[in-house]
Amino acid sequence: MNSSVSALPLSTLSPANEALTLRLPSSLHLKQQLPLSNALTRQVTAHRQAVRAILNGEDSRLLVIVGPCSIHDPKSALEYAGNLARLSAEVSDEMLLVMRAYVEKPRTTVGWKGLAYDPHLDGSDDMAAGLTLSRELMREMLRLGLPVATELLQPMAAGYLDDLLSWVAIGARTTESQIHREMASGLGMPVGFKNGTDGGVGVASDAMRSAAHPHRHFGVDSQGHPAIIQTMGNADTHLVLRGGHRGPNYDSASIAQVNSDLTRLRIPARIMVDCSHANSGKDPLRQPAVFQEVLEQRLQGDRSLIGMMIESHLFEGCQSLGSSLQYGVSVTDGCLGWADTEQLLLEAADRLRASNNA
Repeated sequence: MNSSVSALPLSTLSPANEALTLRLPSSLHLKQQLPLSNALTRQVTAHRQAVRAILNGEDSRLLVIVGPCSIHDPKSALEYAGNLARLSAEVSDEMLLVMRAYVEKPRTTVGWKGLAYDPHLDGSDDMAAGLTLSRELMREMLRLGLPVATELLQPMAAGYLDDLLSWVAIGARTTESQIHREMASGLGMPVGFKNGTDGGVGVASDAMRSAAHPHRHFGVDSQGHPAIIQTMGNADTHLVLRGGHRGPNYDSASIAQVNSDLTRLRIPARIMVDCSHANSGKDPLRQPAVFQEVLEQRLQGDRSLIGMMIESHLFEGCQSLGSSLQYGVSVTDGCLGWADTEQLLLEAADRLRASNNA
């Protein structure tokens, strides 16, 4: 992979605020520099349709979004993706595995914002290189045969990556944002809205209803010009439960209440459970227990549970950014290691097969 697309010259905005801008290549320019082949474009289309089929109950497989909390090292990310591609072939009869390729990270205050922002991990914020590297990396994952998922945090960055993605998350802090709801309404792939940080699902329910409708909104076109964007609405949305300040929300009583709330609002009951964050008490090693409890609810007949999300890397835990980094270990939230992830998913596939054959 290379970073052949560079930013344009630096210029000042105005003397009044002393802010500086560094012009980026347009999303069209980057896509032309790093295009998708016709075969990969067809693959992305097929993967999107496979996710839609699961959401609509036309495909009985479990949707699993799995991968690092965030990607900081392309080499370890591609090694992980290779492992996941091999596992996917073993469990594809019962699960659709989607590579979690998060290159933007929301920050409560400050901190490293992700590969798309700071690919050199040194605070230089070379976003031109970051966008290029992110697109190259996702394209390599597609070449392994994997569907790719990410969280879209900055709407202006979406146009650089949208043609690569089969599933998108809107995070707990941005689900309430009108801008993100408008963006989701124009995306060509399924979108999962996370519940708010308080654990309630009202904000996410409103987001799904908003995204289903057409919008006209301010935006940027593929050539980088300010534009009026007209969207058609996105019916392929669903809820992602990640717990909240009051604790987990994946237990059967919580799921039953969410189902009741969605039915009352006439929103399709399509629920994914994020096994990390508040649902695991921020302990990555508790993710298998969450996964297994949700899987049991599904095996007991709750078909509203269409999928799960796991934060997983080559090795468990997390580390702080520094001059010496351990290979394959997250630099943001703690992750489950690959060996435990593989065992968890293989055992889950066996349980799903046994249930289907009973």
